[in-house]
Amino acid sequence: MFGNRRLRDQGGFVLPTRLMVFSVSVIALAGLVFVATQGDDDSPAKANPAANTSSAPLEPGGTDPSTPVITPTTTPKPPPVVKRGRTNVVIFNNTNVKGLAGKTATRASKVGWNILTTDNWQGNVDTSTVYYGPKLKAAAQLLADDLGINRIKASFAPMNPKNLTVILTDDYR
Repeated sequence: MFGNRRLRDQGGFVLPTRLMVFSVSVIALAGLVFVATQGDDDSPAKANPAANTSSAPLEPGGTDPSTPVITPTTTPKPPPVVKRGRTNVVIFNNTNVKGLAGKTATRASKVGWNILTTDNWQGNVDTSTVYYGPKLKAAAQLLADDLGINRIKASFAPMNPKNLTVILTDDYR
């Protein structure tokens, strides 16, 4: 009884184990592909199934006249909300008119702008300008409108890019 004993073949289980791992991997990959492609609800075939099953003959150009043309529309981004009291402003006088920066600062603060300082600007600027740093362009345009200034430009050194900088010239009234 013991003399006719068969030895178990250990190599026979390796192939099925590898096959099982491969099969599970393929099924998992197929499942991922299936899940990844299910989010496409905006496809024209799903959005308008009647247009795809039309039995009307196609026009010579190959288009179905009863199929509406779907054009994507983009909603314009709303302009950023400017909070005057949270936007810092510095005003410089680049004229010979004494006190012009101070008077302009009073005018700006009456409509809600946060005025940090006023001073004289040393240098040449050809027209009154509101200078703005990154993300402050909308605020610069609003301040320019409030003060009657026609030009806004990106700030440059030594201006602080976190503030709006107003430089007043002889054209400002």
